[in-house]
Amino acid sequence: MYKSKVWSWFLVGFISIMIAGCEESISKEHTDNNDASKSEELLTINNYGRELSISQKPKNVLTLGPNTTELFIALGLGNYIIGNSLDNHSSGALPEYEEAYEQIPELTYGSATREAVLTSGADFIYGIEWEFGKEGLNIEELRDYGIATYVNKASTLEKMYQEILDIGKIFEVEDKAEAFVADQKGRIENIKEKVSQKDPVNVLVYDNGGEGIFTAGGTNFETLLIELAGGKNIFEDLIEKQWATVSYEEVLSRDPDVILIHDYDHPSLEQKIEDIKNHPVLSQLESVKNERFVTISLESVLPGNRMAYSVETFAKGFYPDLFDE
Repeated sequence: MYKSKVWSWFLVGFISIMIAGCEESISKEHTDNNDASKSEELLTINNYGRELSISQKPKNVLTLGPNTTELFIALGLGNYIIGNSLDNHSSGALPEYEEAYEQIPELTYGSATREAVLTSGADFIYGIEWEFGKEGLNIEELRDYGIATYVNKASTLEKMYQEILDIGKIFEVEDKAEAFVADQKGRIENIKEKVSQKDPVNVLVYDNGGEGIFTAGGTNFETLLIELAGGKNIFEDLIEKQWATVSYEEVLSRDPDVILIHDYDHPSLEQKIEDIKNHPVLSQLESVKNERFVTISLESVLPGNRMAYSVETFAKGFYPDLFDE
């Protein structure tokens, strides 16, 4: 009888242990399956008609263009950047971003090269449109090397806002991205309201001179920023290209009220102003005689984090009387 009881207790204990073990095994298998499922989840982003799939948050980023670099810094993502390009199109970061910008390693001073990118160790690129294509990097090849690419090419505010929100989603800083967009919208609306009762100012965008003037066309992001500040690009009717070369005589016939001059490495801003003032045709313009010059760094008119800053800068240059207070 006693032996029977002992055997029964032993059998019950053994079965209990087996059941507990099975439950633990099932629980672990369920957890492992959940983890595997999570690791296989894809974040799919529509990047201007091209599907971009991200399986995990990128760790090593190249920002190709000073506008893309500064946007990453503005969103608190500077530590992800292992290299940037196109500092030759920059006159320096905005004061609030200077310290962080100086810590960013430079991949290439000018446009990024294929070799530099493929040997960089990057797993993600956020780059301005002109860095890719026939004369630039091949997005499909980059993908084959394990580098996901998000192209910066916004032509409207809403598209730029979406880029910011997409970057926020990819790097899991949605709240920062949403707050940044809200701040941009508020500042721009404030300027639009302030200049709404003023007559539009006719603006010539002067990037550089030579055989003609290299200027912004109607589809250029800068044209939009000018309009938001109460101005009108005198070459907004050029809609086939974002940038175009126009004759000095055509500029004279359109008689701009303001000359908006880009500031970047070469030639210097001072040299551009001297060239304009001494040019036999441009010197005839009243805007030149009265030195109605507004200057801005080139990266400020590229689609990025400086939308509100640029609109504010333009408005102050176009309507100085509104901001004398």
